[in-house]
Amino acid sequence: MIEAHQLRKCFKIYKSKKGTLGSMLSLFSGEYEEKNAVDSISFKINEGEFVGYIGPNGAGKSTTIKMLSGILHPTSGKVTVLGIDPQKHRKKLAQRIGIVFGQRTQLWWDLPVKDSFEILKHMYKIEDRAYQKFLKHYDDLLDIGQFLHTPVRKLSLGQRMRADLAAAMIHNPPVLFLDEPTIGLDIVAKHKIRDFLQEMNKAEKKTVILTTHDMDDIEQLCSRVIVINQGRKILDGTLEKLRTHIGLPSILTVTYEYLPKPNELEGIERAECTGRKCTIVYDRSKISSPVLLREISKWGTPLDIQMTEPDIEEVIQNIY
Repeated sequence: MIEAHQLRKCFKIYKSKKGTLGSMLSLFSGEYEEKNAVDSISFKINEGEFVGYIGPNGAGKSTTIKMLSGILHPTSGKVTVLGIDPQKHRKKLAQRIGIVFGQRTQLWWDLPVKDSFEILKHMYKIEDRAYQKFLKHYDDLLDIGQFLHTPVRKLSLGQRMRADLAAAMIHNPPVLFLDEPTIGLDIVAKHKIRDFLQEMNKAEKKTVILTTHDMDDIEQLCSRVIVINQGRKILDGTLEKLRTHIGLPSILTVTYEYLPKPNELEGIERAECTGRKCTIVYDRSKISSPVLLREISKWGTPLDIQMTEPDIEEVIQNIY
């Protein structure tokens, strides 16, 4: 569905000298330095994957999305989306993708939401029957019916984002690019949007690339994560693989029927017992969870077992 090979985007940053005279001279000097916003990134994304594309501010996430959608041209490298070259056939690709930038809107600011939808309907040449089906479907999913006749400028941030998501899907594209779609939203609005994205991905097999700083988005939505930093890809895999790669310990909390009798085991970093309750910190690369459960059952009779994996935010912090 999406393939990037040695994708690179370099920006020229013109040098500015101090003072008014220096600023004027800088206009004619032509001195600049090059900044690689995206530096030789390669990946493939298959149909139906929900991929989190994450990194710190300035890592190159939005620049990558803009190259995938044809908004920016790469300095070098190759990219195809649905077999289409975004730079050579941007209009053709626009018919097949949806895109949402969390800090911008594609809706017309002073028009009611429905008028913006009507304009997009004609732009994408959508038949009346399909359009009415779209309105019904996305009212069910995103509850947009309550503000269809409200001017976009009067919507809350959560309402505007729901309207933007619906607008991005009005032509039923198989691929969706989301750049910070939950930024600034409250918990209720985030929950509604996450539910919608999960439903769309699972039920309709949409392929999604999501950039976000909200680790709950990654934890709840993404089956795969690509991590970039300073324009370079540094990790690519499932959340489980990321946790394993970083090597953060897992935690097992066990409550026993009687006072336990712990034994030393390879792979257990430490075991702290207070009364009948034991907290066991262990390395899954050295001892598997089934083996650990079998061994700690020999310490006594477990009444309750709770397993905790490293938090994804802690994983990402260790990557950077």
